[in-house]
Amino acid sequence: MASVKKIKANNKQGYKWLCVADGPLDPVTGKRKQISRRADKKQDAIDLVEKAIRILKEDGIDEKAIRNLPFEKVAWEWLETYAKGKVKESTVLLRHHQIKILLRYLAKVNINKVTPRMHQNLLNDLDDQGYVKNSVEGVHSTANMIFKYAIKEKMRKDNPCTGAVIPTKKLTVEEIENQTIEDKYLERDELFEFLEASNQHGLPGDVETFYLLAFSGMRSGELCALKWTDINFETNEIRITKTLYNPTNKMTEYKLTPPKTKGSIRTFDIDDSVIDLLRKHKVRQAKVKLATRHKHEDYHGRDFIFCHDNGYPFVQYNIIQRMNRLLKKTSIKKAATPHFFRHTHISMLAEAEIDMTTIMRRVGHDDMKTTMKIYTHVTDKMKKNAAQRIKNHFGSILNLTKSQEM
Repeated sequence: MASVKKIKANNKQGYKWLCVADGPLDPVTGKRKQISRRADKKQDAIDLVEKAIRILKEDGIDEKAIRNLPFEKVAWEWLETYAKGKVKESTVLLRHHQIKILLRYLAKVNINKVTPRMHQNLLNDLDDQGYVKNSVEGVHSTANMIFKYAIKEKMRKDNPCTGAVIPTKKLTVEEIENQTIEDKYLERDELFEFLEASNQHGLPGDVETFYLLAFSGMRSGELCALKWTDINFETNEIRITKTLYNPTNKMTEYKLTPPKTKGSIRTFDIDDSVIDLLRKHKVRQAKVKLATRHKHEDYHGRDFIFCHDNGYPFVQYNIIQRMNRLLKKTSIKKAATPHFFRHTHISMLAEAEIDMTTIMRRVGHDDMKTTMKIYTHVTDKMKKNAAQRIKNHFGSILNLTKSQEM
């Protein structure tokens, strides 16, 4: 039974009605929890208590407990739990960044007051600000997990992310016509020109870096994480077991994390000439280390293949800078990045008539869609050139037909 009584209040009538009733049993303590609500009118107070009890019974949500529960508090609480799961540290840092974006819109909004419209508006605004589709999808995904957590913890009963539309920029006719798969990798003559530039104008380590990227297809983070123990000079094999993570680009703040996927852990063979480059690089590195180590009291002796004079490994940004410097020495107009070498290697394997399964295993299972596009493009081009190649190889036999006509 509910009890209702008048209590003093600072309103016009000088009092309010307080209604108190027993709610459902607490699932943890087994005791009944009292639900109280107040209002200017007696019936309003009774109605509020009945509504609160009904919601508590149906959804398990205590409206009073979440009345002053802002989105930001729930978001950080979720992240703390999320970080304890089987997720990479880099992924946790990415979620942290995405939460900060969400807080620009929802920080002080009560967790149960966030509406589908609010969520859709923030996605639209991110798109208007020029965020790429992948970034908007990431923010949406993080919000979705936070609200699923809120539902599980009885903070709200629905997910405002359900049914949201990720904005997609429509390509113009000109953009569609100008888009080609060749824009994602360096073709043979471009690769030759770039590697020639690295030979003529490269900084110490550039030749080894870019030959290795081109002829292995590894990611730049995997290259930065390579140690000499990962190279088997006897079998000409390279082992990939880690990647370097450094979002701040500060030399000493790097972390070595597991590769992108389980399939990224791999061992593959490499051409003799590239192995020879690495062997010579190791000798030169040892000489530099001997000559300069006394200058670095905090020498970072972790056996990295590509590192500064103080032993700290290069980060991906260093590779980008070095590549941009060399691109200026060439006639290449593509907006090339270190990841281009990964796609370039796929094109090289396709041209060498290596099957798709072997290619995917060698590069460590990447974006199947892009890989397939490059593979199909290269093999189709090879089919078109087949007649010319037959002519080049068997021209003398084909010429016999001309002699028979005379």
